[in-house]
Amino acid sequence: MTAPVFVVEQVPEGPEFVLEGPEGRHAVSVKRLQAGEAVVLTDGRGAWADGTVAAAEGKDRLVVGGLRRSEEPAPAPRITVVQALPKGDRGELAVETMTETGVDAVVPWQAARCITQWKGDRGLKALAKWRSTAREAGKQSRRVRFPEVAAAMSTKQVALLLAGADFAAVLHEDREWTSEPLATVPLPASGEIVLVVGPEGGVSPQELEAFAAAGARTCRLGPSVLRTSTAGTAATALLLGRTGRWG
Repeated sequence: MTAPVFVVEQVPEGPEFVLEGPEGRHAVSVKRLQAGEAVVLTDGRGAWADGTVAAAEGKDRLVVGGLRRSEEPAPAPRITVVQALPKGDRGELAVETMTETGVDAVVPWQAARCITQWKGDRGLKALAKWRSTAREAGKQSRRVRFPEVAAAMSTKQVALLLAGADFAAVLHEDREWTSEPLATVPLPASGEIVLVVGPEGGVSPQELEAFAAAGARTCRLGPSVLRTSTAGTAATALLLGRTGRWG
């Protein structure tokens, strides 16, 4: 089993570090780590250090020794999923599974056909939940570079994001639009891939036109139609395999 991951503000340079606070409490009282067990400390931005538990003290203090600091390079190509806001807690489910799969960034999108609306304090709380979910899923999946979760974007902002990508696509199954298989469409070896996942009600014709004008292609995953909360995960896995990042 791989070593558990704990988040620190800054990865220590020295050979020893004391993990305290919520992360220390999780390590000591929840994980019940003992002397000699392996751990990984990361800032979630690519820096990390592996070491071994020297001592577990009280309920929230873990002394880690023998630390060796490393840096994980930024992945290439970078994969961003623009996720339309799903109903209920399906948004957190989408973020969780995409993070575990290996997505690099998630952009919440207030699509025209979204039932859920992020406004005011509700929007801020929802965004905080998505970011917390990405952090916890990053730890669970033993990542040292967690995905960024941007503030919610409008259709106009998403179009600008697509225009700047090295490859941009909208997952779409409508027979009136010509869709290419995502499994065979040419992909860049570097740069940024941006993929749009629409809401349960689908991407509107006006949104499709705006995204096409920004240079995005329309693609399909396969013969079946996935829910918005699972399509991004399936597409991310496909892209990771095709680009060699899962090689």
